[in-house]
Amino acid sequence: MNSLNYFFLVMFPYISIAVFLIGTIYRYNQSGYKVTSLSAQFLEGKQGFWGTVPFHWGILMLFVGHMIAFLFPKAVLAWNADPTRLIIHEGLGFMFAVAVLVGLGMLILRRLTNARLKVVTSRMDLFVEFVLLAQVILGCWIALGYRWGSSWFASDLSPYLWSLIKLNPQADAVIAMPLVIRAHIVCAFSIFLIFPFTRLVHLLVAPLHYILRPYQVVIWYWDRKRIRRASTAWSDARPQNN
Repeated sequence: MNSLNYFFLVMFPYISIAVFLIGTIYRYNQSGYKVTSLSAQFLEGKQGFWGTVPFHWGILMLFVGHMIAFLFPKAVLAWNADPTRLIIHEGLGFMFAVAVLVGLGMLILRRLTNARLKVVTSRMDLFVEFVLLAQVILGCWIALGYRWGSSWFASDLSPYLWSLIKLNPQADAVIAMPLVIRAHIVCAFSIFLIFPFTRLVHLLVAPLHYILRPYQVVIWYWDRKRIRRASTAWSDARPQNN
């Protein structure tokens, strides 16, 4: 293992995760109410819709797929043992990757060409989008050039990632992989590295508790028929209660 491989495949992951954790916690504690995606939908919505929808759905499915291969490698290998299931698995993954590529490309083009969006676009916004674009391009390159990635991810990359978690890094199998795969891994950890300094941090404060929150009960004491009747004359006086 040469020093360059050791740095990027052993040291760099720990540096990235450390910056991710410390930076995210610090930013949330210091300016938690300012953590936002700063949505630009009200500035431009049509092109944004066709970019945002495929990007978000595609990246969500890719994230879930990678996590399943990481957490349940034996189950993934068992599923891929059937050639038909393997082809379906790989085909769906590539389809979602293309969706992310198209959606992200449209979002970048939107930020570069729309005058209203340029005003609210920072250098970090463009930087993180181009990093994501590079990651997706590398992923598509791997899917086309090094087939059956879900299987060798489960058999080689999953043990490597678990070895990092156990603080006993075993990177020999990863070092033997082609450069494009190693670049894909380094780019993934680079996203963790810059995460606290970008708008991506809003992912960690998504209002997921709304899903489990009880329904809001609204009790209406007014005569709804009377105040909503088109023939009712407008008045400053409050309608009488029921």
